[in-house]
Amino acid sequence: MKIEEVIRQLEQLAPPSYQESYDNAGLLTGNPGWECTGILCTLDSTEPVILEAIARGCNLVVAHHPIVFSGIKKLTGRTYVEQTVITAIKNEIAIYAIHTNLDNVIKGVNSRIADQLGLIKRRTLVEKSNNLLKLVVFAPVANAETIKSALFNAGGGVISNYSECSFTTIGTGTFKAGDETNPYVGEKGRRHEERESKIEIIFPAYLQHQLVKAMIAVHPYEEVAYDIYPLQNSLIDVGIGLMGELPKPMEETDLLNLLKAKFNLQVIRHTPLTGKMVTKIAVCGGAGSFLTKHAIAARADVYITGDVKYHEFFDAEDKLLLADIGHWESEQFTIDLLIDFLVANFPTFAVQKSKVITNPVNYFM
Repeated sequence: MKIEEVIRQLEQLAPPSYQESYDNAGLLTGNPGWECTGILCTLDSTEPVILEAIARGCNLVVAHHPIVFSGIKKLTGRTYVEQTVITAIKNEIAIYAIHTNLDNVIKGVNSRIADQLGLIKRRTLVEKSNNLLKLVVFAPVANAETIKSALFNAGGGVISNYSECSFTTIGTGTFKAGDETNPYVGEKGRRHEERESKIEIIFPAYLQHQLVKAMIAVHPYEEVAYDIYPLQNSLIDVGIGLMGELPKPMEETDLLNLLKAKFNLQVIRHTPLTGKMVTKIAVCGGAGSFLTKHAIAARADVYITGDVKYHEFFDAEDKLLLADIGHWESEQFTIDLLIDFLVANFPTFAVQKSKVITNPVNYFM
């Protein structure tokens, strides 16, 4: 199996187009055409992880955090980033990062936080916009079903838990074929009227190439008439943060104790207790203080995230309990998410979990 086959599956889970503008997800070192000898999953692809991959016979490291965020102008080994990249390149280790694109899917990073707390009625906290397109194509009525099937098979027409969604209207199309054409219907040099279906279907933007390719492959016309429109609508299951509910209301202190137990926490930094029973929980793995006001707007009782600065705790405004459980701590189960996904898709291939604890933060108790 080649590394590109693994990448193809990972990008079905979390398309690269879903990453934030500042991010650098994707293949960072290595060649997608290499034969894959084994996969090592980790949160951070630091040099000790690369050395572990070498020792365990894995030439692909799948990490949540990109080791390279911005451009590297020199590779002298001066920083831990440069040293990691040098070690990976010298030993032909491919590093693939799946970062904010995995944060931005409903079954991604935040789903594993929600799993630990048993949250139900889950939804995206802030939906991501500008990722949805509409395809409109015109075809002879007799060919409409074949074209719709091709578009559905290519991934179009999915709206949340509904698939094969489309809208079709019937009308009359006109065209006049030129001298150098080979028209499917009609005659050269004469205007032709054809009873046609107008098929409308929505799809995520990253699927545009394969949808158009699938449509053209089955369309009978020599020149296919179609339009693609950007939509202001958001994809329901794509966006940052997650909202959910506890199966039954809980005391704030009981929730904090549950967090300590489930996430193996030594400490939780939090705002003053509100004194209310809590049910609605918002979560965001990693550094998520920028979503505090969104959690308040969503009427969350508690917002769980990491890396909250001193002044950012004031943003809670006593309207919810803001709990900082730590960056690494909030994302630790992402490694299991990656392993479970890869094992399900490559059941006979070696997928391993890194034994290196990459958390750079320690607590003196």
